[in-house]
Amino acid sequence: MNILIVDDDRTNLLIMAAIVRRMDDAEPVTMSNPLDAVEWLRGNEPDLILLDQMMPEMDGIDLLRRIRDDARLDTVPVVMITANTAVDIRVRALDEGCSDFLTKPVVVPEVQARLRNLLALRQSRALLRDRAALLAAEVERVTAALQRQGKELVSRLSRAAEYRDPETGAHIERMALYSRLIAEVAGCGGAFAWELMKAAPMHDIGKIGIPDMILLKPGRLTPEEMTVMRQHATIGHRILADSDIPLLRLASEIAVSHHEKFDGSGYPNRLSGTAIPLSGRIVAIADVFDALTSTRPYKRSWTLEEARAFMVENSGRHFDPSLLDAFLSRWDEVCRIHRENADELPEFTPEEA
Repeated sequence: MNILIVDDDRTNLLIMAAIVRRMDDAEPVTMSNPLDAVEWLRGNEPDLILLDQMMPEMDGIDLLRRIRDDARLDTVPVVMITANTAVDIRVRALDEGCSDFLTKPVVVPEVQARLRNLLALRQSRALLRDRAALLAAEVERVTAALQRQGKELVSRLSRAAEYRDPETGAHIERMALYSRLIAEVAGCGGAFAWELMKAAPMHDIGKIGIPDMILLKPGRLTPEEMTVMRQHATIGHRILADSDIPLLRLASEIAVSHHEKFDGSGYPNRLSGTAIPLSGRIVAIADVFDALTSTRPYKRSWTLEEARAFMVENSGRHFDPSLLDAFLSRWDEVCRIHRENADELPEFTPEEA
């Protein structure tokens, strides 16, 4: 372990260096000029520092202050060596971060005992710091692994839902991108917007619990069939609720709330206004807009302008006005998402109706 010794008296330097060398695993680094010590410390971190209190150009307390101003050195033990027994000197040194004192003339066994204790303390702190760093790295690694697993689970559940839902994977991708766009423009923060994009594809996961004769029916549903179809919001919530994975909890919230309407006429709980979770209000806009502008075997796609007019007409009724304004304020981006993630389905023709 390196021990820096700073003393303008070369005889004292030689004596202290000899004492250090007689200790196990200790090597002295000697400096007679405190300014040289300051320069050396810029690129080095000793395990312990011995300072003479009375030195020209910069005394021991000034040098101690410079040492403690360096964050790299704030835990390095510093011992002040002084012939001055005045209490005020010791108090000033302690206030500046001095670890211990040695009084001249030094007693060799005392010096070695004090240095051994301080070096042992230094080693213990280093071990604790290294252990804390290792634990932090392990926690970070496990957390990242859990996040990856959660995202993979969401992806696989979304893929499973696609096999039961007549909507295309492109629809899922577009509405997820629209959702992120709305969250970002509305000032929800990048982290929330990113998580929302990952969770939004699971908004209709509950459709796996809807019978095929209703889910895949090409024509308009009867009132009784519509009642069954609307159960998918509650089913999706039950599938995803109470998870330890934050992403699944967000997906559960979206599943149960994205069919609520701002005026309280939606389902399943007839929530209104801001009582509807933010995630549900955002996904409602993204989902309806993309459903309108998507081609299906049983319907033609609306133009983007037709869909925009419908959304504006239903602002404050179906949709949160402020969130819809955020969506429409980035119209060029909306059009780009629609264009770059187009369906790979044949265009609807009247003969197919």
